[in-house]
Amino acid sequence: MKIKISIILIGLFSIINLSIAQKTILHCGSMIDGYSDKTQKEVSLIIENDRISSVEQGYKNGTDGDEVIDLKAYTVMPGFIDMHVHLEHEFRKGKYMDRFTMNEADKAFESTVYAKRTLMAGFTTVRDLGGSGVNIALRNAINKGLVDGPRIFTSGKSLAVTGGHADPTNGMKNSLKGDPGPKEGVVNGIADARKAVRQRYKNGADLIKITATGGVMSIAKDGLGPHFKEDEIAAIVSTAKDYNFHVAAHAHGAEGMKRAIRAGVTTIEHGTYMDEEAMKLMKEKGTFLIPTITTGVFVAEKAAIKGNFPEIVSKKAIVIGKQSLGMFARAYKFGVPIGFGTDAGVFPHGLNGREFELMVQGGMKPMESIQAATSVNAGILKETDNIGGIKPGLFADIVAVKGDPIKNISLLKNVQFVMKGGKIYKTE
Repeated sequence: MKIKISIILIGLFSIINLSIAQKTILHCGSMIDGYSDKTQKEVSLIIENDRISSVEQGYKNGTDGDEVIDLKAYTVMPGFIDMHVHLEHEFRKGKYMDRFTMNEADKAFESTVYAKRTLMAGFTTVRDLGGSGVNIALRNAINKGLVDGPRIFTSGKSLAVTGGHADPTNGMKNSLKGDPGPKEGVVNGIADARKAVRQRYKNGADLIKITATGGVMSIAKDGLGPHFKEDEIAAIVSTAKDYNFHVAAHAHGAEGMKRAIRAGVTTIEHGTYMDEEAMKLMKEKGTFLIPTITTGVFVAEKAAIKGNFPEIVSKKAIVIGKQSLGMFARAYKFGVPIGFGTDAGVFPHGLNGREFELMVQGGMKPMESIQAATSVNAGILKETDNIGGIKPGLFADIVAVKGDPIKNISLLKNVQFVMKGGKIYKTE
């Protein structure tokens, strides 16, 4: 009996020691931590389970049970955060027929492909700003480990006014339009506004997205005009706070943008025709611009090719899309708070890294663009204790590229190493 007990105890101590010993150590030739303006050299990241346990100078040796990964030829960074994606769909000719031909199950299977592609591009966290509700199920599946993809913070279905950018019946024949309301994400008046937010909470959303102006890709004539009254947006924002939600506001035209800023939204998406008054308000209120330059450039290019979009969409895309880069350059120079977001889904998923290149082209320093996609975005999400940087206690969300992205920001379009929560998903 004593022999059996001894064997059992030895086995238990072996398991305990093994679990203590099993660490992952990354030997980083260069490291950008998401906070500092300086790149550190020859750093070891010690990872236990799903979090970073320590950051140490020099290349530390592991013990017998540790996994040591050689990234000495790479620049290591925090996993990137994209604050504006749509994982339920992707650009292709004829996609406007999908709402009549695709079931939710079809969208769900496609979304898993787009989610994995996004993760492989180095984006370990995203904010999904509008879909049918499949985005909520996708988030849950990723959290359960059933699907490979980034961490998702989702708005579920976006909120619009009747005929607005996110009215799901736009472009349909009259017999199909019906009269969608708060359940479907259509708001008319303060009571609807409150009910729509509560419905998103009931559905399992993490935040609220509104379409404060017309949009480019919707089958509706107006792309710029204000679509909510300011008291409606204020009702949405105040109700959202009851559920610890923040509010993101799609906005192209200046008037709708200013109404949203004054009402207290957290982010302005796109901001295409932002004027100086809007910029001043954003600085005063601490409202962040999520510029989505990639999408503006993409839709302007594609709209020039007949048949890519319905005619009513092409007319808007050619005009509005061309404004994105110039708007960003003006906003950056003015000192508007800026995060990082792409609107991926309007363009193919996995190409999110092009946004870095365009932000730098618009005048932002390379390190600032990386910080926008890491610590700045984590702050917007109020997730600084979990993501957005490289320091002890945060999730081990790590990406790496061969070379120096500060000298060549285009390197971030091709990430070679991806770790999320301590698990390696991509490596050379």
